[in-house]
Amino acid sequence: MKLIVAIVQDEDAGRLVSTLMKEGYGVTKLATTGGFLRAGNTTLIVGVEDEKLEGALGVVERVCKSRKQIVNSGVATVDPTMLGSGALPTNIEIMVGGATVFVLDVCRFAKF
Repeated sequence: MKLIVAIVQDEDAGRLVSTLMKEGYGVTKLATTGGFLRAGNTTLIVGVEDEKLEGALGVVERVCKSRKQIVNSGVATVDPTMLGSGALPTNIEIMVGGATVFVLDVCRFAKF
């Protein structure tokens, strides 16, 4: 048995949970916060038998797509024409979405 821990962007979470459940996988959903963007994300926990692992990973890969997003870098730039009137934030384009997935061996499983 394997335990899949998938960290996905909130935007993908609902669709991923629905698709996994429709295909017969049990899912536990946890609301979490990412460190880099400090934005909400979702961590999904899915327990699967070894022979169903690739199928579940395929669903995650199919549903969770990367996309570009503009974020404030937190770095200020000084505009020399403003002569000391302050700093302007710099926006940068980054890739978000997709999924970060960990697959762990389950030594023991019990349901009470």
